[in-house]
Amino acid sequence: MARHIYSCPLRWSDMDAFGHVNNVVFLRYLEEARIDFMFRLAPGDGSPSFSGGSVVARHEIDYVRPLVHRHEPVTVESWVTKIGAASLTIAYEIKDPDQVYVRASTVVVPYDLAEERPRRISAEEKLYLQQYLAEEPAAA
Repeated sequence: MARHIYSCPLRWSDMDAFGHVNNVVFLRYLEEARIDFMFRLAPGDGSPSFSGGSVVARHEIDYVRPLVHRHEPVTVESWVTKIGAASLTIAYEIKDPDQVYVRASTVVVPYDLAEERPRRISAEEKLYLQQYLAEEPAAA
């Protein structure tokens, strides 16, 4: 199973009054990694996959340890834990080589913007997602 690797820069404005990355900012990091992951298939090769839109149906985040601002980027690893007919679940770890800061998951629903309704995952999208499919790890 492959993992999508995204190098996410930290911005000075990401810090809160306590000197660490604010909990809400982690959602932005997940979004940046998710968009980078999902749109790798779409525009470059002329594929319409994922370019029609998607919506987030659910986020779950476990904050493992504080992340203090620094100049080096943090790594966001992403992989797929579930592919349904009209939704998928992406799991993440925001980490450095020696420690994990956040474990999270997002349920994403492909969405037809013109029709204003959810749509099914296409065969091309499913084939792409299966490269990153892994069983969800057991709860610690």
